[in-house]
Amino acid sequence: MKFDGRKAHRVRMDHKQPVNLMGADGTWRRSCVLLDVSDSGAKIEVEGTLDVLQAREFFMLLSSTGLAYRRCELVWIDGTMAGIHFIKTGSKKGPAKADNEQATQKTTGK
Repeated sequence: MKFDGRKAHRVRMDHKQPVNLMGADGTWRRSCVLLDVSDSGAKIEVEGTLDVLQAREFFMLLSSTGLAYRRCELVWIDGTMAGIHFIKTGSKKGPAKADNEQATQKTTGK
C-alpha cells in the first residue's frame, strides 16, 4: 500500500516489531519500534535520546544477534519518530559509491 505520498510501497506493522539502531563504529545502540518499512527506507519510533541519529550512517539491526541488518542514514525526525533511508551498496546515493570507487582504484591501480 502506498500512503503519505510515498513512491515506494510501504508495509505498516500491525504489531510492535522491536529493532535496534547501532552506530557504524559500534559505540552506541538504541532500541526502536519499526512502524513501517519499504524497499528504500523505514519509519521508526526511537526509545531514548535521538542525538546519536545525527551520525552520517548507522545500522538498523533486525535480529537480536545482529546477523540481519540494513545500513541507514537519517532522513527526518519528528518527536520520537524518525524516517530512515536504506543505503544500498553500489547505489548512486550515499558514501557506498565512493567506497566502491576507492576499492576499485586500489585493486586496478586506476
